[in-house]
Amino acid sequence: MANGQPHIIVFANEKGGTGKSTTAVHTAIALAALGHSVGMIDLDPRQRTVTRYMENRAETMRRRGIALPMPDYTVLRGDTIDALEEETAMVGAGKDFLIIDTPGRDDVFARHIAAYANTLVTPMNDSFVDFDLIGQVDSETFKVKRLSFYADLMFETRKARAKVDGVSIDWVVLRNRVQHHDARNKKRVGEALMELSRRVGFRVIPGLSERVVFRELFPSGLTLLDKGHLGDLGISHIAARQELREMVAGFALPMVADSDAEPKDVA
Repeated sequence: MANGQPHIIVFANEKGGTGKSTTAVHTAIALAALGHSVGMIDLDPRQRTVTRYMENRAETMRRRGIALPMPDYTVLRGDTIDALEEETAMVGAGKDFLIIDTPGRDDVFARHIAAYANTLVTPMNDSFVDFDLIGQVDSETFKVKRLSFYADLMFETRKARAKVDGVSIDWVVLRNRVQHHDARNKKRVGEALMELSRRVGFRVIPGLSERVVFRELFPSGLTLLDKGHLGDLGISHIAARQELREMVAGFALPMVADSDAEPKDVA
C-alpha cells in the first residue's frame, strides 16, 4: 500500500461475456491468498455477478465450517459519482489492493473509476469481434486501420491522469479464451494486438482459457486456488490453475512483483 492508498485494479470492458468478472474474482482471491488485504466493489448492481460469487463463497464457508481467503466486498449502493467515490474510499481504507469490477456496457461510473486505476485490465475474447472494441482491422490484411472509440477513451483517460498527478495507468489487455486449436486466428489476433499496443501503450498478457470449471465453481463461490475443497482435480483443472498463477504474475503488481511469492493453494 503506497502512501496509505490501495493499489486500485479496475476490470473494464464495454462488451459483455469476456470473462471480466471471473478474472476479477480469481485475482481478488489470489491476492488474498498471498496474505494481502483486499477490497472489492461490484459496479453492476443490476447483474451483481461478483457480489453473487462472494455471497456463494461466504455461504460455502458457513455450510462447511471452513475459512477461505476472502476480500471485503460490496456492491455500489448509490446512483451518483459522489456515492461511488465515498464507497471507493470506505472499502479501500487500509487495504493493499482495491479491485473494481465494472459492467459489460457503456457506463458513467465505469468511465469515472477508470481514471482512478493504477492497473486497468481489459479482458477480451481472442477474436476480432472483441478486438473491434479497441481497434478496427483491414478485412484482407488484418492490419490495424484505426483505433476504436474505447481505445481512444482509455488513451485520453491515461493522458489526463498523468497530467493531474503524474501517475501512469498500467493498461493491460488480457487475452481470455484463447482457442488453441485455431492457430491462424490466434496468430492474426496476436499480431493485431501487438501492433495496436505499440500505438496506444497497453500491455498484452495471457488470461484464462475457456473451461467449464469456471462456470461450475460459481454456485459454491470456490476458485481454482481452493484445491483442498474442490475434490479430485483433472489435468485440465491443474492447467487452469497454472494459467491463473501466470495471469496474476503478468499483472506485475506492487508487493507481488517485488517478491518471489505466488498464490498458494488453499488446503
